[in-house]
Amino acid sequence: MMRRSAAEMRDLVIDPGSWRCWDESPRDTVADDDYVAELGRARATTGTDESVTTGQATVQGKQIALIFGEFGFMGGSIGVAAGERIVAAIRRATAARLPLVALPASGGTRMQEGTTAFLQMIRITAAVNQHKAAHLPYLVYLRHPTTGGVFASWASLGHITFAEPGALLGFLGPRVYESLYGESFPADVQVAENLFRNGLVDAVVPPQELSQLIARALSIISLPRTARIEPAGDDIGAPVPDDDGDAWESVVASRAAERPGVRELLEYAATESLALNGTGQGEKDPALLLALVRFGDVSCVLLGQDRRGQTTSTPLGPAALREARRGMKLAKDLQLPLVSVIDTPGAALSKAAEEGGLAGEIARCISDLIALDVPTVSVLLGQGTGGAAVALLPADAVIAAQHGWLSPLPPEGASAILFHDVTHAPEMAARQRINSGNLRKVGLVDVIVPEYPDAATEPDFFSVRVGAAIAAELRRLMALEDGLRCQLRMERFESIGIPSENATLG
Repeated sequence: MMRRSAAEMRDLVIDPGSWRCWDESPRDTVADDDYVAELGRARATTGTDESVTTGQATVQGKQIALIFGEFGFMGGSIGVAAGERIVAAIRRATAARLPLVALPASGGTRMQEGTTAFLQMIRITAAVNQHKAAHLPYLVYLRHPTTGGVFASWASLGHITFAEPGALLGFLGPRVYESLYGESFPADVQVAENLFRNGLVDAVVPPQELSQLIARALSIISLPRTARIEPAGDDIGAPVPDDDGDAWESVVASRAAERPGVRELLEYAATESLALNGTGQGEKDPALLLALVRFGDVSCVLLGQDRRGQTTSTPLGPAALREARRGMKLAKDLQLPLVSVIDTPGAALSKAAEEGGLAGEIARCISDLIALDVPTVSVLLGQGTGGAAVALLPADAVIAAQHGWLSPLPPEGASAILFHDVTHAPEMAARQRINSGNLRKVGLVDVIVPEYPDAATEPDFFSVRVGAAIAAELRRLMALEDGLRCQLRMERFESIGIPSENATLG
């Protein structure tokens, strides 16, 4: 495949005339004559003085810092001088509070320098950590090829990771593997498209489309962290009947095949969205959708249970919750509000789910959400069954669709336990008070979004109302001090279902 130089890649990505190079001449620390000659040949061939070039530019008008790998310079390998250049650029970007985009193309550590070059992995990683600790975006575009110590350090630490189509991406280069083991590495494993299939990169993007994608991501991430409080529209939280409603009617409505889910919410209500992919650790689950989203003038990380992706053959499993936890960490790192959308018939009941740590992932999701130090909103969009639902529930504000509901088991399961049949499911739904009206009475739900008469008949207008409710709650929460907001979150879950001191005991 075509391999672009750092300069060619730079010209594709940045706005013309905006490049400001940050590079200083590398320090001469090399004593080996053969290596000095090799460096000289690389400089003459490429017209660059090292395997990376760094600087500042605009991408569709947005100021960012960039690191470009130059594979033509000794295979893009990273030695001490290249490591120093990268670290200096990262620290400068952090000090200037600039988003950072890395575009590596490298075979890894520079063998001519041995262990000192190898240790640059740690130096560069530490600088990346400091940049992310400052709540600044770090985006990575994996170019062909990216392998070895580069892939195993700063190239794999992006908040968001894109990859070049067909790019060779792997820890151990195929030539090294063949030399060590006497056989070829399996085909089609170390390629960008396979990494996408396995949830290791968020998108495979041609270089010509990268600038647009970077700008989209940063337009969502970089919105101001304060938002004016606007009154909710008359159509958001009312009119919903004051009575409890028919719980079983809500269960039936929530299961309708035509009912809109999280994808329709994004299609009709989001101002901007950018889908992410997988856990970043080798897993993905179609049951969960993860995205950077803007509702009106408010940005957030959204994680939503996808009713289309959950089937009898692909129920929500532990990988979906690990992907949700990636979203929670992303919200924390970037200091973006988090929105979780609940719409699930329940988690997987299988040997694989048990061995994959489903219960532990539910527990860790609850723990992470309770402690998350950004504004959080959960949306009970449809079915809310069991641990899969409660895993995404703890939030500063809870919005429910009129026919959304929450229960430890589906009503049929509760009926089977108490009556040894499923025919009492409507009765159990009513007895357990699982519907939105009752959930508001016990203090769980703050806002109920009406359905006319149910969301399946008006997917576009319903989705717009839900989006407006999300934006209104996020604005309200962003106006609160962090400490107060977290305190109120704890208090709401401590008091749910507990009678007040003035309540009359029956």
